[in-house]
Parts: sequence; structure tokens; C-alpha cells
Amino acid sequence: MTKTVFLVDDSATILLSISGILSKAGYAVEKASSGEEALRRFGSGAKADLLLTDLNMPGMNGIELIREVRKLPAHKFMPILFLTTESQQSRKMEAKAAGASGWIVKPATADELLNTIKLVVK
Repeated sequence: MTKTVFLVDDSATILLSISGILSKAGYAVEKASSGEEALRRFGSGAKADLLLTDLNMPGMNGIELIREVRKLPAHKFMPILFLTTESQQSRKMEAKAAGASGWIVKPATADELLNTIKLVVK
């Protein structure tokens, strides 16, 4: 069965390149360009096997999105990875406390991305 990755990033370039990598690897991809849009879609019934979100976005950032998604009963246990250019331990801890399953530091190679996803999507 095809697994769905919900990708959230305010960069159109990142959305395009990562969704291309995921599609080639056989994943279905849902995309949103803001935390608010992603939350609305989850709230109205969007389903995914993994949420992959950028950390730094205007409006609702990735950590706020993770907190809000974790409040939705249908998504309480969905794996969530965040993409970040930051490698600060404090940000990682904050995201983990919010409910993130792990993170990928940008720029990630296609292999790094897919290997990390395979670890959390069963």
C-alpha cells in the first residue's frame, strides 16, 4: 500500500524538490505551503503516514504546527519529522517536546531523506 507523506514548507523550491524525491521513491505526497494550511487540511480530514514540516516558516512555525497536529485525535501517533537548517540542540529538544519523532538537517541528500523516512514510516 502506498504511504502518504504530508510535506509543509514555505519554500516552493523545497516543496518541488522533496516531493520529486518522495514521488520517485513511491510515496504519495500532499503539500502545504504554511502551517496554517496544513492544520486546516488535517482538521478537515486529510490523512498521512508521515508529516514532514519545515521549522522556520512565517505565521505558524513547525513547532507550533506539531503541537496543534498532536492535539488532533486522528494524528496523535503519526510520525512527524521536521526539516531544519538549524542544528541547535535546544531547537531539537523543543520540537521533540512538542511531539516530533525526529529531524532532518537541510540540505539533506535524497538518500538521507529516504533513509530517515524509512525509519519512522512502517
